[in-house]
Amino acid sequence: MEELAINGGKPVFEKRIGYGHQYVDDADIQAVVDVLKSDFLTCGPKIEEAEVKLCKITGAKYAVLIANGTAALHAAMFAADVGPGDEVITTPITFAASANCALYFGAKPVFADINPKTYNINPESVEKKITDKTKAVVAVDFTGQAVEIDKIREICDRHNLIFIEDAAHSLGTKYNGKPVGSLADMTEFSFHPVKTCTAGEGGAITTNDDELYKRLVLFRTHGITRNQELMDKPSEGGWYYQQVALGYNYRMTDIQAALLSSQLDKLERFGKRRKELVKRYNEAFSAMPELVVQQEIAQSDTVRHLYIIQLNLDMLKCGRREVFEALQAEGLGVNVHYIPVYSFPYYQKLGYRMGECPNAERLYERIISIPLYYSLTDEEQDKVIKAVNKVIKYYRR
Repeated sequence: MEELAINGGKPVFEKRIGYGHQYVDDADIQAVVDVLKSDFLTCGPKIEEAEVKLCKITGAKYAVLIANGTAALHAAMFAADVGPGDEVITTPITFAASANCALYFGAKPVFADINPKTYNINPESVEKKITDKTKAVVAVDFTGQAVEIDKIREICDRHNLIFIEDAAHSLGTKYNGKPVGSLADMTEFSFHPVKTCTAGEGGAITTNDDELYKRLVLFRTHGITRNQELMDKPSEGGWYYQQVALGYNYRMTDIQAALLSSQLDKLERFGKRRKELVKRYNEAFSAMPELVVQQEIAQSDTVRHLYIIQLNLDMLKCGRREVFEALQAEGLGVNVHYIPVYSFPYYQKLGYRMGECPNAERLYERIISIPLYYSLTDEEQDKVIKAVNKVIKYYRR
């Protein structure tokens, strides 16, 4: 048996590779340079250009670029008029921002359990968590796979709830042939460097609702407007504006928007390659009983942001930590997505307790994210598979 690197053997990768990595080409660089040489570094034409492209890609009527994905969720809570005493249902298997956004307005995050096969929020659990205080559902397209949108849409409509799709992972994904971004009341995107398309940092919210759109734009710019329709009294002149709500400076720069706009031109190519990589991983790992492959619903044509292996611990003589550290030693920049949000000390101090979502907690103990990104070559992926096989074989019962 080949010796593990953690025990002194030769690592599969001499230089560690990450679980995710941006791809930036000459066109992206030139787009940024052109802005740097222009008259507008912010509040300029590149914002609208990228927003128009997002509308075309998603089929949404409106897109609002914003500073980052967390700001997008914050803005969505404002637009939904979430406030003290309200409850917002989301999943614990997500980045903390999906729940924190409710806390920003004094509302209470309520956690619904996941489907143990798809890892996405379970609509049946959502239904059980609804009370007369529930205002909105933030459903997360975990790893890029769309949630069961039809079921969640029906639940939200029946209970008069705002449906917010956290699509930070799922740009390019389609549900029943329709792009993610046009199917919920509001859809949030993230353009962090490990996402399918990047703006360096950045986010967006798409919507088809005129009133939600107006509130989103207000929130992005301090609650300040020059739109006479939103003002409380007549304009005093061309210089005049009013603050009509309490908003934030959540603008994206034209520098970021130019990079994003160039990246969006490559979305189809990015998505195709990610699908190829996922197919190769699935074929390799489906043959290993020590691993469980994430299942996908038939409705989701998924552009995957993350690739996660789930350990069948009953077939291993160790826990997740030993496998994680052994993979690191082999040169894989592995990670875990995610720690259940309500397990964090901050949430525990708010009164949340373990055991609320048993499927989510069980999944967390068994998952590891491995490299997946556009520029990952077949040869590199073969080495990732080799490293996983090497470690799993060593720890096999």
